[in-house]
Amino acid sequence: MSQIDLDRAWDLHPQVSVRPEPFGALLYHFGTRKLSFLKDLTLLEVVRGLRDAPSARAACAAAGVPDPDLPRYGIALAALVQSSMVVERTAP
Repeated sequence: MSQIDLDRAWDLHPQVSVRPEPFGALLYHFGTRKLSFLKDLTLLEVVRGLRDAPSARAACAAAGVPDPDLPRYGIALAALVQSSMVVERTAP
């Protein structure tokens, strides 16, 4: 699987709810009824930070993701995009 463009702005889909869990979080999409598990607390912080960050790369940096790990997080975010949990943010 390829990764997303980390230099673009992304956000949770408006119909996605995040429920924190001890292992990470559950993401539930009310529109598609899909459920995703985040088993990485850092990935949860990245996802939570997408809304306020100018790019996915900035959200990763704010969550403390080291540069060598960026491709792995880009792939994880791409999986969330593919399942419609995360969408590209458009200008207001």
